[in-house]
Amino acid sequence: MRIATWNVNSVRARIDRIIEWLEASGTDVLLMQETKCKDEQFPFVRFAEAGYEVAHFGFSQWNGVAIVSRVGLEDVETSFAGQPGFAKDPAAEQPIEARAIGATCGGIRVWSLYVPNGRELGDRHYTYKLDWLAALRDQAAAWLAEDPDAEVLLGADWNVAVRDEDVWDPEFFVGKTHTSAPERAAIAAIEQTGFVEVTREHTPGPGVYTYWDYTQLRFPKRQGMRIDFALCSPAVAKRVTGAEIDREQRKGKGASDHAPVIIDLAD
Repeated sequence: MRIATWNVNSVRARIDRIIEWLEASGTDVLLMQETKCKDEQFPFVRFAEAGYEVAHFGFSQWNGVAIVSRVGLEDVETSFAGQPGFAKDPAAEQPIEARAIGATCGGIRVWSLYVPNGRELGDRHYTYKLDWLAALRDQAAAWLAEDPDAEVLLGADWNVAVRDEDVWDPEFFVGKTHTSAPERAAIAAIEQTGFVEVTREHTPGPGVYTYWDYTQLRFPKRQGMRIDFALCSPAVAKRVTGAEIDREQRKGKGASDHAPVIIDLAD
Protein backbone atom coordinates (compact mmCIF):
# COMPACT_ATOMS: atom_id res chain seq x y z
CA MET A 1 0.00 0.00 0.00
CA ARG A 2 1.16 3.53 -0.77
CA ILE A 3 0.19 6.29 1.68
CA ALA A 4 1.10 9.96 1.27
CA THR A 5 0.74 13.10 3.37
CA TRP A 6 0.56 16.49 1.68
CA ASN A 7 -0.25 20.01 2.80
CA VAL A 8 -1.99 21.06 -0.40
CA ASN A 9 -2.57 24.70 0.62
CA SER A 10 -6.12 24.88 -0.86
CA VAL A 11 -7.65 21.77 -2.38
CA ARG A 12 -9.90 23.79 -4.68
CA ALA A 13 -7.03 25.83 -6.11
CA ARG A 14 -4.97 22.68 -6.80
CA ILE A 15 -7.57 20.02 -7.54
CA ASP A 16 -6.35 19.35 -11.09
CA ARG A 17 -2.77 18.96 -9.91
CA ILE A 18 -3.78 16.71 -7.00
CA ILE A 19 -5.86 14.37 -9.17
CA GLU A 20 -3.12 14.14 -11.79
CA TRP A 21 -0.55 13.38 -9.08
CA LEU A 22 -2.72 10.70 -7.47
CA GLU A 23 -3.10 8.90 -10.79
CA ALA A 24 0.58 9.23 -11.72
CA SER A 25 1.99 8.27 -8.31
CA GLY A 26 -0.22 5.26 -7.64
CA THR A 27 -1.09 6.55 -4.19
CA ASP A 28 -3.75 4.51 -2.39
CA VAL A 29 -4.37 6.83 0.56
CA LEU A 30 -3.69 10.58 0.62
CA LEU A 31 -3.75 12.57 3.85
CA MET A 32 -4.27 16.26 3.07
CA GLN A 33 -3.82 19.33 5.23
CA GLU A 34 -4.85 22.95 4.73
CA THR A 35 -7.73 22.16 2.42
CA LYS A 36 -9.02 25.69 3.17
CA CYS A 37 -12.72 25.08 2.54
CA LYS A 38 -15.98 24.15 4.19
CA ASP A 39 -17.28 20.61 3.79
CA GLU A 40 -19.90 21.76 1.30
CA GLN A 41 -17.19 23.40 -0.85
CA PHE A 42 -14.94 20.35 -1.06
CA PRO A 43 -14.58 18.83 -4.57
CA PHE A 44 -15.87 15.36 -3.62
CA VAL A 45 -17.00 14.55 -7.16
CA ARG A 46 -13.53 14.93 -8.66
CA PHE A 47 -12.08 12.38 -6.24
CA ALA A 48 -15.01 10.01 -6.72
CA GLU A 49 -14.49 10.14 -10.47
CA ALA A 50 -10.87 9.15 -9.88
CA GLY A 51 -11.96 6.16 -7.77
CA TYR A 52 -11.39 7.55 -4.27
CA GLU A 53 -13.62 7.75 -1.22
CA VAL A 54 -13.29 10.97 0.78
CA ALA A 55 -13.59 12.15 4.37
CA HIS A 56 -13.18 15.90 4.91
CA PHE A 57 -13.34 18.19 7.93
CA GLY A 58 -13.34 21.92 7.32
CA PHE A 59 -15.18 25.02 8.52
CA SER A 60 -13.79 27.92 6.50
CA GLN A 61 -10.90 29.20 4.39
CA TRP A 62 -8.51 28.29 7.22
CA ASN A 63 -7.14 24.88 8.22
CA GLY A 64 -9.09 21.85 6.96
CA VAL A 65 -8.00 18.20 6.73
CA ALA A 66 -9.01 15.29 4.54
CA ILE A 67 -8.39 11.63 3.79
CA VAL A 68 -8.94 10.16 0.32
CA SER A 69 -8.67 6.43 -0.18
CA ARG A 70 -9.17 3.76 -2.84
CA VAL A 71 -8.68 0.90 -0.34
CA GLY A 72 -11.68 1.59 1.88
CA LEU A 73 -12.53 4.38 4.32
CA GLU A 74 -14.38 3.59 7.54
CA ASP A 75 -14.97 4.85 11.10
CA VAL A 76 -14.21 8.52 10.52
CA GLU A 77 -13.30 10.70 13.50
CA THR A 78 -12.80 14.47 13.36
CA SER A 79 -10.79 14.91 16.55
CA PHE A 80 -8.72 12.80 18.91
CA ALA A 81 -9.35 12.43 22.63
CA GLY A 82 -8.31 15.49 24.60
CA GLN A 83 -7.65 17.65 21.54
CA PRO A 84 -7.66 21.28 22.70
CA GLY A 85 -9.43 24.10 20.90
CA PHE A 86 -8.52 27.70 20.22
CA ALA A 87 -10.13 31.10 19.89
CA LYS A 88 -8.49 34.49 19.52
CA ASP A 89 -10.27 35.72 22.65
CA PRO A 90 -8.92 33.79 25.65
CA ALA A 91 -12.15 34.47 27.54
CA ALA A 92 -14.34 32.94 24.84
CA GLU A 93 -15.20 29.30 24.24
CA GLN A 94 -12.22 27.50 22.68
CA PRO A 95 -13.70 25.47 19.79
CA ILE A 96 -12.02 22.46 18.23
CA GLU A 97 -10.43 23.49 14.93
CA ALA A 98 -10.39 21.42 11.72
CA ARG A 99 -6.91 20.02 12.33
CA ALA A 100 -7.39 16.25 12.71
CA ILE A 101 -9.27 13.55 10.88
CA GLY A 102 -8.89 9.81 11.27
CA ALA A 103 -10.22 6.80 9.37
CA THR A 104 -9.47 3.13 8.78
CA CYS A 105 -8.13 2.54 5.27
CA GLY A 106 -6.90 -0.84 4.11
CA GLY A 107 -6.82 -2.05 7.70
CA ILE A 108 -4.65 0.82 8.96
CA ARG A 109 -5.87 3.61 11.21
CA VAL A 110 -4.59 6.75 9.47
CA TRP A 111 -4.72 10.31 10.76
CA SER A 112 -4.27 13.48 8.75
CA LEU A 113 -3.03 16.15 11.15
CA TYR A 114 -2.36 19.86 10.77
CA VAL A 115 -0.43 20.90 13.86
CA PRO A 116 -0.91 24.54 14.95
CA ASN A 117 1.78 26.91 13.68
CA GLY A 118 2.54 28.58 17.00
CA ARG A 119 3.10 31.99 15.39
CA GLU A 120 5.67 33.41 17.83
CA LEU A 121 7.35 32.27 21.02
CA GLY A 122 5.26 33.57 23.89
CA ASP A 123 2.10 33.84 21.81
CA ARG A 124 -1.04 32.05 23.06
CA HIS A 125 -0.95 30.09 19.81
CA TYR A 126 2.47 28.72 20.75
CA THR A 127 1.09 27.44 24.07
CA TYR A 128 -1.86 26.00 22.15
CA LYS A 129 0.57 24.21 19.83
CA LEU A 130 2.40 22.60 22.74
CA ASP A 131 -0.86 21.64 24.44
CA TRP A 132 -2.13 20.16 21.16
CA LEU A 133 0.98 18.02 20.75
CA ALA A 134 0.85 16.96 24.41
CA ALA A 135 -2.75 15.79 23.96
CA LEU A 136 -1.72 13.87 20.83
CA ARG A 137 1.08 12.26 22.80
CA ASP A 138 -1.40 11.11 25.47
CA GLN A 139 -3.71 9.71 22.79
CA ALA A 140 -0.85 7.91 21.03
CA ALA A 141 0.19 6.32 24.32
CA ALA A 142 -3.40 5.26 24.98
CA TRP A 143 -3.72 3.60 21.56
CA LEU A 144 -0.63 1.47 22.17
CA ALA A 145 -1.56 0.73 25.77
CA GLU A 146 -4.90 -0.60 24.57
CA ASP A 147 -3.35 -2.61 21.73
CA PRO A 148 0.44 -2.81 21.30
CA ASP A 149 -0.13 -4.29 17.83
CA ALA A 150 -2.42 -1.48 16.68
CA GLU A 151 -1.69 -0.28 13.15
CA VAL A 152 -1.72 3.53 13.29
CA LEU A 153 -0.09 6.09 10.99
CA LEU A 154 0.06 9.79 11.81
CA GLY A 155 0.75 11.79 8.65
CA ALA A 156 1.05 15.51 9.18
CA ASP A 157 2.29 18.95 8.60
CA TRP A 158 3.87 18.95 12.05
CA ASN A 159 5.11 22.54 11.87
CA VAL A 160 8.22 21.38 13.74
CA ALA A 161 11.71 20.91 12.32
CA VAL A 162 13.04 18.20 14.60
CA ARG A 163 16.76 18.61 13.86
CA ASP A 164 18.99 21.52 12.91
CA GLU A 165 19.62 19.81 9.56
CA ASP A 166 15.88 20.12 8.87
CA VAL A 167 16.15 23.86 8.21
CA TRP A 168 18.29 25.71 5.70
CA ASP A 169 19.89 27.93 8.36
CA PRO A 170 19.49 27.13 12.07
CA GLU A 171 20.71 30.60 13.02
CA PHE A 172 17.86 32.16 11.06
CA PHE A 173 15.35 30.38 13.33
CA VAL A 174 16.87 31.29 16.69
CA GLY A 175 14.12 32.88 18.76
CA LYS A 176 11.41 31.70 16.36
CA THR A 177 8.90 28.87 16.35
CA HIS A 178 9.34 25.50 14.61
CA THR A 179 12.81 24.79 16.01
CA SER A 180 12.41 25.66 19.70
CA ALA A 181 13.40 23.10 22.33
CA PRO A 182 9.83 22.64 23.69
CA GLU A 183 8.46 21.94 20.20
CA ARG A 184 11.15 19.40 19.47
CA ALA A 185 10.61 17.81 22.88
CA ALA A 186 6.89 17.50 22.11
CA ILE A 187 7.65 15.41 19.01
CA ALA A 188 10.20 13.35 20.93
CA ALA A 189 7.54 12.65 23.58
CA ILE A 190 5.25 11.13 20.95
CA GLU A 191 8.13 8.94 19.75
CA GLN A 192 8.78 7.87 23.33
CA THR A 193 5.34 6.26 23.42
CA GLY A 194 6.63 3.81 20.80
CA PHE A 195 5.72 5.63 17.59
CA VAL A 196 8.48 5.70 14.97
CA GLU A 197 9.30 8.36 12.38
CA VAL A 198 9.60 6.29 9.18
CA THR A 199 10.59 8.69 6.39
CA ARG A 200 14.03 9.92 7.42
CA GLU A 201 15.73 6.54 7.06
CA HIS A 202 14.79 6.50 3.38
CA THR A 203 15.25 10.24 2.73
CA PRO A 204 18.26 11.23 4.83
CA GLY A 205 19.47 14.83 5.12
CA PRO A 206 20.95 17.30 5.43
CA GLY A 207 19.35 19.56 2.86
CA VAL A 208 16.23 17.41 2.48
CA TYR A 209 13.09 19.50 2.89
CA THR A 210 9.31 19.28 2.47
CA TYR A 211 8.38 22.98 2.65
CA TRP A 212 9.70 26.11 0.99
CA ASP A 213 8.17 29.53 1.68
CA TYR A 214 6.76 31.30 -1.38
CA THR A 215 8.70 34.46 -0.50
CA GLN A 216 12.39 35.36 -0.97
CA LEU A 217 12.87 32.73 -3.72
CA ARG A 218 13.26 30.09 -1.01
CA PHE A 219 12.65 27.15 -3.35
CA PRO A 220 15.23 27.91 -6.07
CA LYS A 221 17.68 28.89 -3.33
CA ARG A 222 17.08 25.51 -1.63
CA GLN A 223 16.12 27.28 1.59
CA GLY A 224 13.51 24.92 2.98
CA MET A 225 12.29 23.13 6.08
CA ARG A 226 11.52 19.50 6.80
CA ILE A 227 8.24 19.66 8.69
CA ASP A 228 6.08 17.00 6.97
CA PHE A 229 6.62 13.38 8.00
CA ALA A 230 4.91 10.30 9.42
CA LEU A 231 4.96 8.77 12.87
CA CYS A 232 3.88 5.13 12.88
CA SER A 233 3.01 2.57 15.50
CA PRO A 234 5.53 -0.30 15.70
CA ALA A 235 3.22 -2.63 13.75
CA VAL A 236 3.12 -0.19 10.82
CA ALA A 237 6.77 0.87 11.07
CA LYS A 238 7.95 -2.69 10.48
CA ARG A 239 5.93 -2.80 7.24
CA VAL A 240 7.59 0.28 5.72
CA THR A 241 9.66 -0.59 2.65
CA GLY A 242 10.45 2.91 1.43
CA ALA A 243 9.66 6.61 1.52
CA GLU A 244 10.21 9.59 -0.75
CA ILE A 245 9.58 13.31 -0.99
CA ASP A 246 8.17 14.36 -4.35
CA ARG A 247 10.03 17.64 -4.70
CA GLU A 248 8.80 18.00 -8.28
CA GLN A 249 5.37 18.91 -6.96
CA ARG A 250 6.79 22.11 -5.47
CA LYS A 251 7.78 23.26 -8.95
CA GLY A 252 5.82 25.23 -11.50
CA LYS A 253 2.82 27.51 -11.53
CA GLY A 254 0.12 26.73 -9.00
CA ALA A 255 2.25 24.54 -6.72
CA SER A 256 1.64 24.19 -3.02
CA ASP A 257 4.46 25.41 -0.78
CA HIS A 258 4.75 21.82 0.52
CA ALA A 259 5.76 18.63 -1.31
CA PRO A 260 4.00 15.27 -0.87
CA VAL A 261 5.71 12.76 1.41
CA ILE A 262 5.13 9.14 0.35
CA ILE A 263 5.36 5.99 2.46
CA ASP A 264 5.32 2.48 0.94
CA LEU A 265 4.10 -0.45 3.03
CA ALA A 266 4.47 -4.17 2.47
CA ASP A 267 1.29 -6.27 2.53
